[in-house]
This record gives sequence, structure tokens and C-alpha cells, in this order.
Amino acid sequence: MPASRPPFRTRTRALAAVAALPLLVGALASCGYGSDAADDKKPEKAAGGSKLSTDQVKIGYFPNLTHATALVGVEKGLIEKELGGAELVPSTFNAGPSEIEALNSGSIDIGFIGPSPSVNGYVKSKGDSLRIISGSASGGVKLVVNPDKIKTVKDLKGKKIATPQLGNTQDVAFLHWISEQGWKVDAQSGKGDVSVVRTDNKITPDAYKSGSLDGAWVPEPTASKLVADGAKVLLDEADLWPDKKFVITNIIVSQKFLKEHPDAVEAVLRGSVKTNKWINDNPEEAKASANDALKTLTGKPLPAEVLDPAWKSIQITDDPLAATLDSQAEHAVNAGLLEQPDLNGIYDLRPLNKVLEAEGAPAVDDAGLGVK
Repeated sequence: MPASRPPFRTRTRALAAVAALPLLVGALASCGYGSDAADDKKPEKAAGGSKLSTDQVKIGYFPNLTHATALVGVEKGLIEKELGGAELVPSTFNAGPSEIEALNSGSIDIGFIGPSPSVNGYVKSKGDSLRIISGSASGGVKLVVNPDKIKTVKDLKGKKIATPQLGNTQDVAFLHWISEQGWKVDAQSGKGDVSVVRTDNKITPDAYKSGSLDGAWVPEPTASKLVADGAKVLLDEADLWPDKKFVITNIIVSQKFLKEHPDAVEAVLRGSVKTNKWINDNPEEAKASANDALKTLTGKPLPAEVLDPAWKSIQITDDPLAATLDSQAEHAVNAGLLEQPDLNGIYDLRPLNKVLEAEGAPAVDDAGLGVK
């Protein structure tokens, strides 16, 4: 049965859920911090197993902790192990639109990506480009502030708070939260009772240290980087959601690839499910593996004072938390940054539920937005 939508709540306990999904822009850009030196380690190819209908599976993801399933699954070879000898070809992206473009062009077959570009790609193609086939991560978004200037929610009025990009998931999240306080902000300009300053995540820490920003509503690891620079957490977005869960990363697939190679899709999902289980069973090892992957991809592993709190705030899950995506879309519409979307058919969780059943795990739900 479809899951019910998370209820709207009021004021601080019920500062109704937030991340939104505009057609205007895509997902947040990734960022990394730390030292250099790349690792040439490659995942070990599986020896044997059933041959798939394709010799190659191309996946895309961000070098970002919220994409830990991909980081660890590739670094540890847990995804490729399920491919029966087919080659896993990974690619990384810094923003959602470029990953959606790669999916549409066939440069990748499967992608780890946030809710905003998932909806964006689906709606722009009139439902023909992609399906969401699994969850990957929840949480990892915080409002962090300068404690010398902001001690309570009321102190935010008149301050300059960064979000990653006009209309991105965190931007609309913050706009929605602001409206719950009874404050007014023009969504396009960011001007109003609070100044919403759209700032790339890679620039935000320096802008904060320079004093040009008073805080930020941002994903990890940017939030923990700011805390390491002296900011304080005023609000964890997870506290605004039922069960403290909301989608931050999905797994998507091109409909063409899903139709032509369902066995390969199922194999990747077996790998993601096993990776997620390994991450949750071995959190410290998984954290180190994710950081090793970041070092390989960016030359900049995260320092412990950033990595440790960031890792704790992200939940790794197979569940796409479909009901939260539906609520997020409503918030984007209410903010005036998204026309009412038709999301029917955006999910196809049948391959995932087949894998979960084989693993003895419970099925996940599409909130009534699955293929019929």
C-alpha cells in the first residue's frame, strides 16, 4: 500500500519539511577538503558469476559523502563483484544537471543523484528519461550559524544566510522554513526579512570566515567544515521530518537501459544493497573507505574534525523515502519555484524489492508514484 505523506507540522517542532525540487536548477555541487595524493587502487573485478546481457555498466555519482554507497561500493569492489565479469565504468560529476545530461546521452546508465535533478530530469522529459530505482542516503543537511551573531531562531532576522544555489534542494528547504516562521523573502532575489545568499559550497567556508555570511543551510560536509571554522549548528533538517528521515540521494537509471538490461540493473542493486549493509554493519571502516575514495577522486580527504560529525549525520538506506520526495515537490510548488509536476511513474522499485526479498529484507514503498 502507498505510504502516507508526512504531515505538515507547525513552528519549531513542526517546521514543515523542506528540501524542494525545482525545474529551474539541479543538484548541489560537491566539495572536498584536506590533503593531496591520489590512490591508484581499482576495484577487483569479479571472477565468474552469471554473464549479464551487457559487457559494461556505466555509473555516475558525486565525490560527496552523501553518495557514500557509490564511494564505498566502488572503492571496495562490492558493486562490481555482482556484475558477473561485466566491466564497471564509474564517472564522477559535480552537479546534477551534468549527470542527467550524461544519463540522457547514454554516457552513463545508472546514477546516484539528489532529488531535485531526479525530478527535474523526469519532468523535463515528460516522464520518458529515467526511473528512481532505489534510495541511497537520508539526512546530512544543517543550518549552521555564527554563534556571536545568532543564538536563537529569532536572531536570524536581518542576517545573511547562504544556500548552495537558487532553487536547489537546500535553497527551497530554507525558503520553506522561513515561511514557517512568518517571515517574507522574495524567492528569486533572496531579499527580505532574511537575506538568502546563493553561494557555491566550495566558496561558503571562506565567505563565512571573511564575515560576509552569518550562516548557511547546507549539506555535509560543508556544514561540518563551517563548524570546524567556529560555526554552531542551530538546526538539523532531520529534526523537521517524521522519523528524522528525508531523501538526499537516490539511484536512478535510464529507462532505455532498464528495458534492455534489467539483469544488469538488478546486479547493480544487489551491489548497492550489500554495500549499504556493509556500511551500516561497519561504520568506522566504511567511513575510512569513503574518505579513501574522496582522496582518490579529489586529492583531498576530509580531516577528522569534518569527516566524523558529517558521517554521523548521514543515514545510509535502501529506502528511497518516496513519500518525502512527494512532500518536497509540494514545498517547491508552494515556494513558486516549481510548476505542479506529474510524478506518477517516477519510481520503479520492483527490481529493488526483488533483491531485498532475496536478502530477507522488507520491501520498500513508492508512495503511489511507481509504474503501474
